[in-house]
Amino acid sequence: MDDELAPIVEVIQARFATQVQEFRDEVSLVVSPHHIVEVCQTLRDEFGFDMLSDETAVDYWPEENPRFHVVYQLYSIAHNLRLCLRVPVPGISPSVPTIEGVYPNANWHEREIWDMFGIRFAGHSDLRRILMPQDWVGHPLRKDYPLGYEEVQFSFNYDEIDRRKPYAKE
Repeated sequence: MDDELAPIVEVIQARFATQVQEFRDEVSLVVSPHHIVEVCQTLRDEFGFDMLSDETAVDYWPEENPRFHVVYQLYSIAHNLRLCLRVPVPGISPSVPTIEGVYPNANWHEREIWDMFGIRFAGHSDLRRILMPQDWVGHPLRKDYPLGYEEVQFSFNYDEIDRRKPYAKE
């Protein structure tokens, strides 16, 4: 762990009872959904993490508790430090408080996460679909979302004699 990042991680860990995970010199803090807004405010105001560079989600289906992780990538421009926050979210009624009051650009990220994964952001100012049509049913990046598409025709599943005609299914 970076020498500059270690004291910051220790303070956040002690104050909010977070878990620290390290992988290939990337530090992640696993934060409770109840503390995410406070952790983000602390990191922004006390430690200079002034930029939310990314916010996304991960689906661990078929696991249900936690089924999702909401992942926040924070960056300190002045100190050139990066920190990842991971918030575990259950599969039944997934919800996390919004951080758009701390980082205004979270608005669009959270709308995309809602649209693609179905994770609600409590207190969000305009939680509606951003990529899919408003009348779309379901959330396409969930691993249990039914695909319902035709098989893509690759060279290995075409008839060798007539490449325009796919193999007949037996």
